[in-house]
Amino acid sequence: MARAVSDMLNYNLPGRLPGEKIIKVIRKDGFILFTKIVLTAALVIMPALALFMILSLFPNLLAGPISYPLIVLAVSGYSLFICLFFFFSFIDYYLDIWLITSERIIDVRQEGFFSRTVAELKLFQVQDVASELKGFWQFVFKFGDVYVQTAGEAQRFSFSTIPHPEKVRDIIIRLVEQSKEHHKLHN
Repeated sequence: MARAVSDMLNYNLPGRLPGEKIIKVIRKDGFILFTKIVLTAALVIMPALALFMILSLFPNLLAGPISYPLIVLAVSGYSLFICLFFFFSFIDYYLDIWLITSERIIDVRQEGFFSRTVAELKLFQVQDVASELKGFWQFVFKFGDVYVQTAGEAQRFSFSTIPHPEKVRDIIIRLVEQSKEHHKLHN
C-alpha cells in the first residue's frame, strides 16, 4: 500500500526533475488533528449541556411560538459552524504537505478552501537545518518544527508541527551533503 502511494506521488510530483525520487512525504503530526477533533467535540458538548440546563430551568421554552423557531435557527447555525470548522481543520491538516526528494524540498500549503501555495528549494542551496521542540506536548509526543536556511530570497523554509523533527533534519542534512557533492562534481 505504501509503495503504491509513493509511486502515485512520483507520478504527480510537480515539475519533476530527471531521476528525482521522493525520499519522504511529511504531514503535520496526528496530534494536531486530534486536538482539532477534541475541540470540535467540546464545541458540540458544551452548548448541548447549556441548552439542557436552560430547558430544565425553563421547560416551556420549546413550546413558544417565537422561541422555538429561534432556538432551531440558532442550533442549526451553530451546527453548520461546527461542521465547517471541523471540515476546514481536516482539509488544512490533510492538504498541507512537505515532500523531500533527492533534488529539492517542496512545500505545499493549503490556505483556505480555494488557495494553495507551492514553494520549493534545491537541496544544494541549503545552508543550515535546525529542528525545534517547544513545550511539554511537543516533547512528550515528539513533534515540532524544522527550519531550513538558504541564501535565497526566502530566508527560512519551515516545516511546522511535524512528527520526529530530528529525524527529518538528519535526512535533509544527509541529502544536502549528497547534493552538494553531486553538484560540485557536475559543475
